Amino acid sequence: MNKKIIASFIVLLIFTSGSFAQSSKTSVIDLILTSFSAKIFTTKQVTDSEINQIIKCGIKAPSAKNGQPWKFTVVKDTNLSKKAIPDIVAGNVLIIISGQETKQQGANIDFDCALATENMYVAAMGLGLGAHIYTGPVNNVNENLKKSFDIPGGYRVIALLKVGNIDKTVDGTASATPRKDAKDIVNYK
Repeated sequence: MNKKIIASFIVLLIFTSGSFAQSSKTSVIDLILTSFSAKIFTTKQVTDSEINQIIKCGIKAPSAKNGQPWKFTVVKDTNLSKKAIPDIVAGNVLIIISGQETKQQGANIDFDCALATENMYVAAMGLGLGAHIYTGPVNNVNENLKKSFDIPGGYRVIALLKVGNIDKTVDGTASATPRKDAKDIVNYK
């Protein structure tokens, strides 16, 4: 074989293997377009390995000036989790995303923490788990439960992420509220 063919073959191998390969089964875009906010969870335990992968994805989220202003509290205790999310079931994990309180001009801790929350949400879905983001219970947690959850001083809860196994036979998307059409929310100039 001549060097040109060998070089072409090597380039082909690099781009069709490992992290460069794309398939419809693992495409991030396909995952996002088919994801849904899970409502019904099984009692099958989320593994420590899955939790660690989800947390690593939260840590890798972008943030303003790479400030990484978040703390993650992983709650495996179902009874404790129920204080914030009453419908949580055994086997689920509650991840509390807290942001560092600041008066710094231009800092948007809520946005940075939302990016970390979304990373963890997508990671859970990518692992075949269900996930649901909550912001409604945040005020109650901040006002009444920070001590119970050991939220660090100088931080306030921004979001809660429930992660668990879902029944794969349940159709989670057919009854979902439809998304607005792009023509109704996007302007092109």
